[in-house]
Amino acid sequence: MSTVFSKIIAGEIPGRFVYRDETVAAFLTIEPVAYGHTLIVPVEEVDKWTDLAPELWARMNEVAQAVGQAIVEEFDCERAGYLIAGFEVPHAHIHVFPADDMSGYDLSSAMRADATDPAKMDQAAATLQAAVAAKL
Repeated sequence: MSTVFSKIIAGEIPGRFVYRDETVAAFLTIEPVAYGHTLIVPVEEVDKWTDLAPELWARMNEVAQAVGQAIVEEFDCERAGYLIAGFEVPHAHIHVFPADDMSGYDLSSAMRADATDPAKMDQAAATLQAAVAAKL
């Protein structure tokens, strides 16, 4: 059975992509802790990050680092937060988000999808897409 992330990757449902190659995709989450909150996922459906092939895990982290660098540069934040939770969707993924304190690590405080500003989401995606493309 396909996960929601697989459906986004396949174009079956919309997604705001920041980066994509043959093994890894990065797109904005619909429920961000801050604008720019990006998910880095393997194209292959693997539930747990601990089950990923080492090469794929390394590639995901390479992309996550580039996204994190872009977030710090473009969103004027202290750090890029990095979190592996993995309970909400059974498809391995890394959360990378603008962080000035620990509040972003509490995913229960994320904005609801219907509370985000679509224009701000589109702008965040475009900004990160350009910045990440320059890094990878």
